[in-house]
This record gives sequence, C-alpha cells and structure tokens, in this order.
Amino acid sequence: MGKHLDTAETLHSSLAPALIGGVNLALRADVHLAEAVSPPKPPDIVCAGYGDLFRRPGSRAATPQYEAEDVTEGLEYDLLLAWWEAVARTDPSVLGPTETGRGLISYAASRPLRVTVVRRALDALTRTRFFKSVSDAFLIAALKQFRRYFEEPALREAAQSRVLELIRPDTRVVVGHSLGSVVAYEALCSLPTQQAMTLVTLGSPLGVRHLAFDRLIPPPTDGVGAWPSPVDHWHNVSDTGDIVALVHELAPRFGPRVQDLHVHNGTTMHDMTAYLTAVETGTAIANGLTQ
Repeated sequence: MGKHLDTAETLHSSLAPALIGGVNLALRADVHLAEAVSPPKPPDIVCAGYGDLFRRPGSRAATPQYEAEDVTEGLEYDLLLAWWEAVARTDPSVLGPTETGRGLISYAASRPLRVTVVRRALDALTRTRFFKSVSDAFLIAALKQFRRYFEEPALREAAQSRVLELIRPDTRVVVGHSLGSVVAYEALCSLPTQQAMTLVTLGSPLGVRHLAFDRLIPPPTDGVGAWPSPVDHWHNVSDTGDIVALVHELAPRFGPRVQDLHVHNGTTMHDMTAYLTAVETGTAIANGLTQ
C-alpha cells in the first residue's frame, strides 16, 4: 500500500540492495550458510510492480485529497478501527475507540456519527510515532487500496498476474510485504505445480480475521488457510509494533509449517527496507536459495 507511484524498476532500485544487504548480514553471521549459498546479485532479483493499478486516471495529485467523509462503511471503516485499537494497545498516550467515552459506532449508526469516529481515529493515528509523518489523505488512500484489492476482482487478478509472470522454473524465493504478501500468497495458491519455493512474508495482514483472512482465495477451511502448493517453506517476519500486520503470527492460521519470526524495526515498524535488511529476513531468504 502507498506504492502507487512506483514501478517495478523504481522498486528494484531501492529494494534489491536492501535484500542483498540482509542476506549478506545473514551469511556473515552463519559460516555454514555462507558455505552453502552465494549472495544474490541485482539481476537475480525481480520486483512485481502493480501500484499503477490503483492510480486514478487523469489525477494530478500524487494522493487524492481524501477526507474523513470519504472512508466508506465496511472494510475501510473496519480496518481503520482495527489500526486505531492496535495503536492504543502499543502506545499508552493514545486513547482507543472504546476509551473515548462513546465507544464504537455500529453499522446502524448514522453517517454523521461514523464520520465523527473516523475523524477521531485519524487524529489518534496521525499523532503516533507509527503514522506521525503520514497525512489523513495518505492513510485513507491506504484503506482504499486494501479494500479495492479484495472487492474489485479485475484489479485483484491483474495484481496477481504481475507476480505470476515473473515466476520461472528456477524461482526459489518469493518475498511479499504488507498487502503484497496477500498478493503473493494468492498468486502462489493459483499455481498447481510443486516447485520447492520458499515464501517470505513481511509485515503481513494475512492472518487478520474478517479483514483479510476470511476474504482469501482460496477460502480457509475449518479456520485454516490453504497452503500454497509450490511452497515448501514459509517464513513470516513481523515487528510486534507493526500495526498494519495486526496479527504477528501466521502459524495459528495456516498451520505449524509456518515459521514465525519477530524483528525490531525501531521507529519504522512497517517499512519494507527495514524488514529486508533484518538478519532474520536475510537468513530466511538465504535458506530458500539453498533449496
């Protein structure tokens, strides 16, 4: 989310060095791993760019000037409240939606009351260290990108196609960050073949019930998410302060084969570069390259 002005090429220019750096840290820390795998080079790495699918045709603004009234009922509103509740749990200076004196506003409430709650939520979020440099309009745009992926089938299919067209017989590792982890997961689930790949998810919202998990394709069965058939190993990396991830362990949702790893990204809890340069992420990727 928030990468709608990037292309595959601009993403590669910043993310490939970060990924290589994380792997190099892992190899420096583990002599046996260093003997088993060579560090990747930029041509070994490809990035799927699909941010353009979310751009508004003909708009001159980088981010449309959304306001509280533009947050729609349903997935956008629910995700905003979930972020607000998560921030309140991790930042004692922030009052949560149930501590503001009026509680949560139900779907039956009038639109003006819902807009009031949205304004409170945006005010709370943009005052925190997590979203301190983010505008209301950018936050709302992120909510809309999340909602559009799940509710617009053509966009969903197009995003996955950008991933699938890059997967070749020699692909060993697929890395997905944030909403990109959902795109990567669903794309891999659509592949029927066994290819012995490693999936690495970073700051992933895949495990969030009602918002992402229950909307996945293929749908979960008896509360357990489908396992992507080409994937032999799945490493999920999360900063416990990352409120976009919300659920920091995926093994309870997708089975014990998922290895959940925790990192500390400092004040950039959800930042993709911070995740990629973590030695835990580098180790997961390096192990995948040995397969």
